[in-house]
Amino acid sequence: MAPKRGCPYCPNTEEPEAVPLSTATAPATLAPADQLWSTSRDKAVRLRMEGSGPASETPVTIHQMFLETVGKYGDHPALVSKKGGQWVTLTWRQYYEQCRAAAKSFLKLGLERYHGVGILGFNSPEWFISDVGCIFAGGLGTGIYTTNTPEACQYVAASSEANILVVENQKQLEKILQVKDQLPHLKAIVQYKGELQQKAPFLYTWAEFMKLGEEVPDEQLNAVTDSLRANECCTLIFTSGTTGNPKGVMLSHDNLTWTAYTACSMVNVKYAEEVLVSYLPLSHVAAQLCDMWMATRLAMTTYFAEPDALKGSLVNTLKEARPTCFLGVPRVWEKMQEKMKAIGAKATPMRRTVAGWAKSIGLQYNYSNRVPWGFMLANNLVFKKVRESLGLDRCKLCFTGAAPITKETLEYFMSLNIPLLELYGMSESAGPHTISDSQSYRITSCGKLMPGCKTKLENPDEDGSGEVCFWGRHVFMGYLNMPDKTAEALDQDGWLHSGDLGRHDQNDFLYITGRIKELIITAGGENIPPVPIEDAVKAEVPIISNAMLIGDKLKFLSMLLTLKCVVDDNGEPTDELSHEALSFCQQHNVTATTVSEIIANKEPAIYKAIQEGMERANARATSNAQKIQKWVILERDFSATGGELGEKYSLLMSIKPIVVKMYQEKINELYAVAI
Repeated sequence: MAPKRGCPYCPNTEEPEAVPLSTATAPATLAPADQLWSTSRDKAVRLRMEGSGPASETPVTIHQMFLETVGKYGDHPALVSKKGGQWVTLTWRQYYEQCRAAAKSFLKLGLERYHGVGILGFNSPEWFISDVGCIFAGGLGTGIYTTNTPEACQYVAASSEANILVVENQKQLEKILQVKDQLPHLKAIVQYKGELQQKAPFLYTWAEFMKLGEEVPDEQLNAVTDSLRANECCTLIFTSGTTGNPKGVMLSHDNLTWTAYTACSMVNVKYAEEVLVSYLPLSHVAAQLCDMWMATRLAMTTYFAEPDALKGSLVNTLKEARPTCFLGVPRVWEKMQEKMKAIGAKATPMRRTVAGWAKSIGLQYNYSNRVPWGFMLANNLVFKKVRESLGLDRCKLCFTGAAPITKETLEYFMSLNIPLLELYGMSESAGPHTISDSQSYRITSCGKLMPGCKTKLENPDEDGSGEVCFWGRHVFMGYLNMPDKTAEALDQDGWLHSGDLGRHDQNDFLYITGRIKELIITAGGENIPPVPIEDAVKAEVPIISNAMLIGDKLKFLSMLLTLKCVVDDNGEPTDELSHEALSFCQQHNVTATTVSEIIANKEPAIYKAIQEGMERANARATSNAQKIQKWVILERDFSATGGELGEKYSLLMSIKPIVVKMYQEKINELYAVAI
């Protein structure tokens, strides 16, 4: 069904009159700055510009980039969403007008310069309009994960000094109302879906909000947009730290506009021809850069998925939108793989034989880049049908990013002639640093460096693996109000240290070989600091000696546990429970005196006590992704002599991969049956 044209996001029944484009079409002058970094919301930075090449491009603001697209492609579809089961379209000009209307309403509500507008909800036109409108009005667009607890929402809103919070529905509103008294800068809350279930002077529906700024003159808003500077902050992305609270990554206009321009230049995309589906969390830099800023740069058409996209409805949206580009995190690709394998298992022997033959052809073709005999037949019999069933029949670029992906999954999709193009980067690099494309691809590599950027591998080993360090105009400004953390990430020369280990091959493809820093990245792309979770579990269950969180590249978190035991004179753990462990057993009416007894009998009282401790720790998790789903008790405690602990008897990140290998069989059992 063809999308309807209209403006459902404007409260007026009539379509609004076209707003004259602002006069700010000339490149903005940069704000004075002498340093490459800043931790203050209102302090500009010196851009990493070069005398020639891509890094010499004239800096522009979000508003200027938007204006250019509206000027050229104003009548082209921009945002397409479902209202009452029908697709409704906003053109680029209508989208721009709505962003201006939102900006005026933010100004009317008292949005102060460099203060946040927090947005808490699933992807929607209102999310985009709130974010862009906030930036037009001189604020800092701040996404908040929908899975955040009230306390985690409070931390982000307070850190960004948010004057306004935009929430999706009653469920998200309730979180904010619980912590409203701890948000001294908050002036208003806007709910963009459903009717308000209570009245308060600070609460607005979306329709009420969009009417608020009608009296604000165009000249007032134009004065603000004209005063925006490309080297000043416009967006905050909150990312996990290895310990403690999230860090607010400050991104400038130039970080976003230059990165969007440069990333688009690396891949086979065309102006006003591309279609994408928005479904990944916009509080994550990957989705935001792709869905919002690259889309603006290229006048793409963005379709919005339903909120239950990752629970199964995504494929329906894909079939209707038929995107030309698609970004999936590894977990999304794994879910597709699992579903297709399940369908394949039920096929007739003949169909399975044909599919197996076709997949061998697909793998051969994508590894050699030469068309093997039988390719056209395999394409017609299998590949085309698979693409159609996934809604990817028009998709020329299938990207994977935000977390490492397994070679098995990469080869599975290669065999179906759907090569997954890996991206690599960080929130602190405004998204990508290296990009794969269909013409420049090596399996398990993250592609090649974006033009105008530099990579340095620091302290390389004999295999050439060193810490991956970034340089370029995509490198962030700093962490908001965290000078010490900023100094850890950016060295004195302005290089961004990723904490990842990587190497280059002879053709300059980058391969990530490991991680220095503590963070676990799940298959869903969630960054999870393990230390606080491990410490919380140990605090809740005194019988536990060591707790090691598992979850890198995996679907959910699990944990390896050891029990407190007596250590012999050589520092070796014995089977005998320690005094503290025996006391714990006695409190739970358990007579066991050894670790092996507890494991052999799966001692119900002890296992129940551990599970209850897990649940208490999970109750404090900031999101569902940070909850432990499964655990296992190991037969012996960790030790330095056993190879699990460092010289200081701590479970170091550098040693964790060794521990994973030692207990791989146990880990495999935890993930054998998916939750």
